Amino acid sequence: MNELRALFLFNTLSLTAMMAFVPVIGPIIRELGMQEWHAGLTVTVSGVCWMLMARRWGHASDRRGRRPVLLFAAACYVLVYATMAGFIDYALQATPGVLLTLCVLVLLRGLMGTFYAAIPTVSAAQMADVTPPAQRARVMAKLGAANGLGLVLGPAVGGLLARESLSLPLYVAACLPALGLAWLVWRLPSHPPRVNKPSPPLPILDPRLRIPVLAMFLAMGSVIVSQLAVGFYAIDRLHLTTREAASVASMAMTAVGVTLILVQVGMSRVRRIDSALCMMLGAWLAVAGFVLVTCWHSTTGLVVSYAVMAAGLGLVFPSIQTLTANAVSEHEQGTAAGTVSAVQGMAMVIMPVASTLLYRIRPEAPYLCAAFFLLLLGLGVYTHRQRATVTNAA
Repeated sequence: MNELRALFLFNTLSLTAMMAFVPVIGPIIRELGMQEWHAGLTVTVSGVCWMLMARRWGHASDRRGRRPVLLFAAACYVLVYATMAGFIDYALQATPGVLLTLCVLVLLRGLMGTFYAAIPTVSAAQMADVTPPAQRARVMAKLGAANGLGLVLGPAVGGLLARESLSLPLYVAACLPALGLAWLVWRLPSHPPRVNKPSPPLPILDPRLRIPVLAMFLAMGSVIVSQLAVGFYAIDRLHLTTREAASVASMAMTAVGVTLILVQVGMSRVRRIDSALCMMLGAWLAVAGFVLVTCWHSTTGLVVSYAVMAAGLGLVFPSIQTLTANAVSEHEQGTAAGTVSAVQGMAMVIMPVASTLLYRIRPEAPYLCAAFFLLLLGLGVYTHRQRATVTNAA
């Protein structure tokens, strides 16, 4: 369907733009005479705003319709991104005070997180609206592949263009969601709101969403652990120089992105998928990858281990979206998708601090902790499936 293709494209371009900021934030902070924690603050604020706003966007799309909410948030996202690019370009030339620069960057990144929160939330709800339950796993896998492509392209675009200018990647990145928005305006049809009269939003601790919410927090937390620890681990356990560690970390994260895309493209081609089974097996496969990191101390071992992790998580993420959509009614799709997205933002806020604290205890600690909780997730899903089988048989 044209509207699904438009959503896939728009999500890819939006996440590419978001991730293009990652490789340039460090050099920009240094050029502006700021400190490392300033970069961490801007990233954290974006995650907090995402966490706080995702459910609100989802509920708004249930009441007012997916198309107007998504187009409004997308237009604001493009505008804020372009404003940030312009301000950073100005700051690099005029060098305003550190306090003013920090305040403006925190404000703009917070607004970016606020408006970006609507994009995956409303997109997932829209896909659930127009797809029969039996086919949702395939569609969510395609959405996951689209996001995986953005995860790979974003840092590549940012790093490549940064050789010319630190502000150039941001100007180019701002154009990407603008192009996607133009395509979305043309191709995304208008559907009537799912809620015809005011109703209370879905409770954040709704029992129907316990498994997807827990799975999203642990899966996203595992991704963050792998991202933050890889460079340090390459230095401390592989005994590489900082330049060599950066290169190996880049190889490992590229392997993650490519594996995520391949696994989710493969899922999208399967006619019928047992999402709970995929989540269980994916969690356990990711456990194997995390444990393997701590045992295979070589460059090849690190890259292969990260690919195994990604293969498992590539099964988990689409399953989360599918189980979420299939657990609730039509008029709750937006709020349910927002709930899961909010938990994703929560993991982005909590896990960076938790993983760095664990790493100080022992370099293997973050990996083993992620493996332990993913093992518990797989066991929880297994128990849930067994109970559902007994209930259906009765």
